[in-house]
Amino acid sequence: MSPVNTPAPLAGRLNQAQPYALGLFRIVVGLLFACHGASSLFGVLGGAMGGGGTVPTGTWPGWYAAIIQLVAGVLVLAGLGTRSAAFLASGSMAYAYFKVHQPESLFPLQNGGETAALFCWAFVLLVFTGPGALALDRLLPTRAGTTAPTRDEQQNQSAPIAA
Repeated sequence: MSPVNTPAPLAGRLNQAQPYALGLFRIVVGLLFACHGASSLFGVLGGAMGGGGTVPTGTWPGWYAAIIQLVAGVLVLAGLGTRSAAFLASGSMAYAYFKVHQPESLFPLQNGGETAALFCWAFVLLVFTGPGALALDRLLPTRAGTTAPTRDEQQNQSAPIAA
């Protein structure tokens, strides 16, 4: 008879891959967000709002949003200060949704705010889950002067000791 809490073979493999899937999710979301900022600031990838131009320096809120998109996107992409950068990015997308899109209509499909809503919630997820695997944060020493523990080390620390 097998123990009750033994995961199925597929579930076990998926659980092992979870940090890497989360890391890839973080990389893709960070890259896409940074591309939005780069297009608005530098006119690349179609430019600001697909018009080929750039957002004038210092204009509120467009230029500041583009700076947040570029910087937070690169930080999330690299996995440096992921939770803080994701928190800032999520807030900027919530602001964009409620100030720009929501006054037009309640639902994102009607007001063109799908991208802002999805980015907002994707970054909220990263705030709570952390960067996953493949993050540069994992290479940096923590405040105690040691490297950050891996997920396996964290699980082993919380596991009960068998007698």
